[in-house]
Amino acid sequence: MPVESGSSAAARQAKQKRKSHSLSIRRTNSTEQERSGLQRDMLEGQDSKLPLSLRSNLLDLFSQIEREFENLYIENLELRREIETLNDRLAAEGQTFEGADLAKGALKTKASHSTSQLSQKLKTTYKASTSKIVSSFKATTSRAVCQLVREYVGHRDGIWDLSVTRTQPVVLGTASADHTAMLWSIETGKCLLKYLGHQGSVNSIKFHPTEQMALTASGDQTAHIWRYMVQLPTPQPVADISQTPCEDDVDFSDKDEADGEVEGPNDCPSVRVATTTLRSHQGVVIAADWLVGGKQVVTASWDRAANLYDVETSELVHSLTGHDQELTHCCTHPTQRLVVTSSRDTTFRLWDFRDPSIHSVNVFQGHTDTVTSAVFTVGDNVVSGSDDRTVKVWDLKNMRSPIATIRTDSAVNRISVSVNQRIIALPHDNRQVRLFDMSGVRLARLPRSNRQGHRRMVCCSAWCEDNTSCNLFTCGFDRQAIGWNINIPALLQEK
Repeated sequence: MPVESGSSAAARQAKQKRKSHSLSIRRTNSTEQERSGLQRDMLEGQDSKLPLSLRSNLLDLFSQIEREFENLYIENLELRREIETLNDRLAAEGQTFEGADLAKGALKTKASHSTSQLSQKLKTTYKASTSKIVSSFKATTSRAVCQLVREYVGHRDGIWDLSVTRTQPVVLGTASADHTAMLWSIETGKCLLKYLGHQGSVNSIKFHPTEQMALTASGDQTAHIWRYMVQLPTPQPVADISQTPCEDDVDFSDKDEADGEVEGPNDCPSVRVATTTLRSHQGVVIAADWLVGGKQVVTASWDRAANLYDVETSELVHSLTGHDQELTHCCTHPTQRLVVTSSRDTTFRLWDFRDPSIHSVNVFQGHTDTVTSAVFTVGDNVVSGSDDRTVKVWDLKNMRSPIATIRTDSAVNRISVSVNQRIIALPHDNRQVRLFDMSGVRLARLPRSNRQGHRRMVCCSAWCEDNTSCNLFTCGFDRQAIGWNINIPALLQEK
């Protein structure tokens, strides 16, 4: 009987535990069901064209996100408390042994060792906590390394591309989805000339190396070469728009000031007829560039081909085929007859025209999404940017794998590399512009807030190191181009 009594008592206790556990679970489920039912009632009371099941699924997903963020927030608070505790211990032990007798060498040694351990643990914990919440924020000591100098406003749609002339007078050129290309005074921000010859979006603009000629590519399936003559206005004093360091301010507003209708420069002279029209593509011409010497040009199109033309005769010299999908960009080497084309097929190709009898091609495979641009540097390097959020640096002598990889948090658009210091400017879909060196070290992030910087996707960047007022230009789909002054010596000193 005692044995049976003990076993029945144990069984009864186990049954009570299971019962309380099941009751606890049912209470939790009941609460969740009540909350879910309340949420569904709220959904039914709102006007929406989405099906109720889809809205309910979206609400569940947002609830999961909220829970994950709440867990991260709680973990961050706990880590902060641990850091404070370690800091207090560190300070306390430092005070204790600092006032100890000098004769107690063993104690001082032990204190030093303990302090060192705590300091290392503090650093490790701090790094872990910051990496949990923030990916990478770089502290910048200088307060005026990157300054916004001037905004160039006048286009009625997004600006795809921009470039700076290589001959005097030095002006800025922009290519826009509003079917126009404009030339601007860098110092005053005034429009000097407007090109109106295209019937579609103007997707790129490049200037002749020695003459006053521009090359534009368009969605009307053509590329145009046109001459320009401009007279620079009297320079005005540069207003100090920003004394902001190269880290973005907190963006409290996502308002788009460019949504309103922008008044274009009506008094700007215009050119309506091209000197040469290049017609051979069966799709949008997305980019074009001059080969060294300026006697030939290359165009890239959505018809998956790049064409090489003779400027004087406008005849097609070569059709460069091999890409599996639409081309996105093309670029020429500054001193050699080399061309690089980028494509949505995740590759970019190097075309060699240095030997007239042999036209070799090399395929670079390293990205996992559209290659938005690939550009040459002065040396033997190619830098490629992609929608896979990476930028890769390649050595032309060893093309099997990149020598450096830059990983970012947003798709990268048309990049540029400065000639002298070889600094890479990365324009992003998320409205940011970041600067890196060729080894992949981040140097700066240009200021962006609700008061300054781009308010939509940044499409392109272009360096002009010889200009004293603005040595970096960016443009985007907020219909404006921006001139920046980058203090390169200070930037490299902080590296």
